[in-house]
Amino acid sequence: MKDVTGQRFYLVREDVLTEAMQKTLEAKHLLQSGKVSSIWDAVKEVDLSRSAFYKYRDAVFPFHSIVQERILTVFLQLEDREGTLARLLQLVAGASINILTIHQTIPIQGRASVTLSLDVTAMTKELDDFLNEMKRLDFVESAEVISSGAL
Repeated sequence: MKDVTGQRFYLVREDVLTEAMQKTLEAKHLLQSGKVSSIWDAVKEVDLSRSAFYKYRDAVFPFHSIVQERILTVFLQLEDREGTLARLLQLVAGASINILTIHQTIPIQGRASVTLSLDVTAMTKELDDFLNEMKRLDFVESAEVISSGAL
């Protein structure tokens, strides 16, 4: 990887990246996950030229891959039902995430607010996948990342 000291970085949404940049990210993910064993296989899989891959491989990367601190703070609104916090914590534990703090308010009008501070260093899932799983739980009304060194 090139020395990036002194270079400026920008955070941009995925939808503004060129198709070649997006495919480069996909190819890098295939390589990192071990789904393919060579750059040739990765670029073939995502329909990208090798020259485009080499052009962008050291220039585009998921934001979470450059952040050293791996602490995520999530604010959730939960329906007040029996076992909701237990199920939420089961999901967290199932992803090998260490819980640093839990703060839950007293339920008011059938809803409770929960703030979780999580150490995601040893997480076994992709961060985006974990957050989406959390949001899909039937008792989660909303889930927002309020601070992160993990994204």
